[in-house]
Formats: sequence, C-alpha cells, structure tokens
Amino acid sequence: MPEKMSIDKRLALAALGAEVIVTPNAAPSHPDNFRNVARRLAVERGGFLTDQFNNPANVRVHAETTGVEILEQTGGRVGAFVAGAGTGGTLSGVGRCLKGQIPSVRVILADPIGSGLAEWVETGRLGPDGAYAVEGIGGSEAPANLHRAVIDGAERVSDEQSFALARRLIRDEGLLVGGSAGTNVAAALRIAARGDVDGPVVTVLPDAWDRYRTCPWMRAVVEG
Repeated sequence: MPEKMSIDKRLALAALGAEVIVTPNAAPSHPDNFRNVARRLAVERGGFLTDQFNNPANVRVHAETTGVEILEQTGGRVGAFVAGAGTGGTLSGVGRCLKGQIPSVRVILADPIGSGLAEWVETGRLGPDGAYAVEGIGGSEAPANLHRAVIDGAERVSDEQSFALARRLIRDEGLLVGGSAGTNVAAALRIAARGDVDGPVVTVLPDAWDRYRTCPWMRAVVEG
C-alpha cells in the first residue's frame, strides 16, 4: 500500500497475518507505484492479482448487488447517486444499474481537491495532480473501471470539508465512518441543497473510523 495510507490500516493487515509492503506515493506509471509493485509480486511469487482497478467483475458486482439494493430501499425513486472513485467500481456499477431503471437519475463523482478526476469527468482531460489527505479515492489517472459515459458531473470537496463532515457524522449521527465517507456526504448534501433533482440523493459510506485512529483529523474527534 502507498505510504500515504494510515498506520492503522497497516497494523490491522499485519494482525491478520498479511505481509505489508509500503510503497512510495509514486505516480501510476512509476515502477514503485503500489499497483505496479503488486503486479510484479504476483508474477514473482505466483500470486493471484485481483486487479480491482481493471477487473470488470468489480463493476459488475456493484451493478448486480449494490445498485439493486439501492433501488429496493428507495422504492425505485432516486434523483442522484453520489460517490467518490478509488477503483471506480462502485460509481460505475451503481450508475449503470440505476440508469438502466431511471433514465433521469444523475450520477455524480465526489472528488477530493487535488485529484485530477473531476476535470476528467467534465472535459475528458485529467486535471493537475495535487496532494490531499483523504485516503482511497481520487487519483492522477482514471482507472479502467471508472466509466465516464455513466457520470453526469463532479463535485470537488476539500480535505477540510471531508474531515469536518466525517466528524459530524461520528458525533451527531453515531456513524463510525472515515474521511471518504465525509467526502461523499459533503458532495451529496450540496446536490440535495440545490433542489434540482427529482427524488432522493443517495450516497454510500465506504470506510470505517477504526482505520484512522492515529490520523490528526480523527484525534480531533477524541480531543473534542
């Protein structure tokens, strides 16, 4: 995993018996990028590479399960679906499922400021590659599993907004979530506040707070 990822994630994986290999925060084209290191190790060690950024099963499972569950829970009425993109599987799969049933639904990327994906959604060209602290979403390269044809727009969310919203969800709602959940909800609240979609605005809370206990933004929750 890239060195950007929290110490808590490393400790949890090690406790489960995994060998944790920490890589530099390298560009996707660099040999030291975590995806390229994983691919190389799979070949060298005879391992199975899930390749979740490219494996079409990632998109398919969200189209066949997550999207269907959303339709069932909303009674088939969804105005917008909002989510960040790490591998792209959730946004593309759910978006494909919803658009197949609700042609008017809007599918919106929630993207950290510093990621180049929002500009890619809007123009087809990747935006500047900048630093941001939210983990697991955004990037300097659009993964194969992020299907631009399914996405209608993008909302840019700062680290400060993401972490403030995550703290609010923890303290006020009792939802034990992490930073990318804050990104998703911040973007979803914006869409809902505009009032220009027909139906509920749906998002997902994809991470948990126990992965971030040592991070400064999470310590602020404990310290009040």
